[in-house]
Amino acid sequence: RPPTHTLKPLTTQMAERPTADELSQLPLKDFVRQLGGVYEHSPWVAERAYSRRPFASLSSIADAMGQALEEASEEEQLALLNAHPDLAGRAAISGEMTSASTEEQGQAGLDELTPSEMELFTTLNEQYRAKFGFPFILAVRNATKNTILGAFEARVRNSPRDEIAECLRQVNKIAWMRLLQVAAPAPTGFLTCHVLDTARGCPAAGMRVTLHRLVSPLEATRRELVGDFRTNRDGRLDDPPMRGPTFVPGVYEWTFYVGDYFARVGLQVDGQPFLGLVPLRFGIDNPETHYHVPLLVSPWSYSTYRGS
Repeated sequence: RPPTHTLKPLTTQMAERPTADELSQLPLKDFVRQLGGVYEHSPWVAERAYSRRPFASLSSIADAMGQALEEASEEEQLALLNAHPDLAGRAAISGEMTSASTEEQGQAGLDELTPSEMELFTTLNEQYRAKFGFPFILAVRNATKNTILGAFEARVRNSPRDEIAECLRQVNKIAWMRLLQVAAPAPTGFLTCHVLDTARGCPAAGMRVTLHRLVSPLEATRRELVGDFRTNRDGRLDDPPMRGPTFVPGVYEWTFYVGDYFARVGLQVDGQPFLGLVPLRFGIDNPETHYHVPLLVSPWSYSTYRGS
């Protein structure tokens, strides 16, 4: 079966985002205007990163901004943390958050809390602020309410110094995801796969593999087909199923048709196979890098890992 691809490149609007090279050529004022909002109410981060030009990729811009934040004074770092709104807090209720924060909290479902959930978040926010003196910060764009509540519970036990460090890490994660919204990544990233038959000790040649992108990670039924493939004699796909403009951040799912494969190679399995299909859901965070997502499988077990 020849590979079937249905995924299209980025939309025209997204494709028109400036590249790292184009951003490098901007005057300081325009560079800060473009990227100043990546760190919440803190354009000074972009201003200080500017001196590290030229930038070959968004990753290099993110590294420069992260370095600027790391080199900032403790007073500046705390001011940046306090520039962030509480999660589902007063600023959200009154509509005073930045558009980026509003979108991020909305994607996590924090704009649709029940009265009891709102009461719980209010209590947690107050407890956290009373202990640390700044708001609880978490990169919530791809989180759920349960993820957020679990992090609240774990992190409130941290020491102030450890929690400041964790908040700064979260701030950098937020900045990276915002950077991807306003600038175009370098077309260097791609996805590969390799299937190994651990029962027979060989590559799983001729296995059908499909790849879908989840349109909404919180709604598993909303997804689009990236491609329908067959592994070659080495257990690999002949070409990367995604690279360059089609390789975008998000949640994806391989489906490996392992039952059909083991039946074809004559390996004895139960009348109701223990493993017929193996779905493997994974996330792409940085579209400028190589993600290798393999499968090691037998009729009774499987494993995977993030390679590169």
